Amino acid sequence: MKVVVQRCKEASVTVSGDIVGKIDQGLMVLVGVTHEDTEKDAKYLVEKIAGLRIFEDDLGKMNHSVVDMGGAILSVSQFTLYGDCRKGRRPNFMAAAKPDIAKDLYEYFNRELIAKGIHVETGQFGEMMDVSFTNWGPVTLIIDSRVDA
Repeated sequence: MKVVVQRCKEASVTVSGDIVGKIDQGLMVLVGVTHEDTEKDAKYLVEKIAGLRIFEDDLGKMNHSVVDMGGAILSVSQFTLYGDCRKGRRPNFMAAAKPDIAKDLYEYFNRELIAKGIHVETGQFGEMMDVSFTNWGPVTLIIDSRVDA
């Protein structure tokens, strides 16, 4: 699995003109799933995201996690994270997991975040979504569950 984590002041996702997920301060997380991913990959990313110290303390140092500051997560499925752009001009998405497999693992990932006590809002898997957020910092990190990635 691969995620793009962005610290945000606010974030929302809209489907067909309706807001389906919205948070205040916290993390905007784009989630991609590939064929070999398992619950182990999801758990690794949940632990990493929940513990990332990317929010400032009183001294301006990045010492607090989203859990420490009581923030929320807006989780949005993003198969295009596995787009291969090395050849040609059209990305190849063959590395992205099939929708039924990806949806199950994405939902498991979100349930595990909730089990950590984090408020999680989501987009709608497989739908065309408009995502809006204010990147705070900006702070953006890319995390892959594969050590050899």
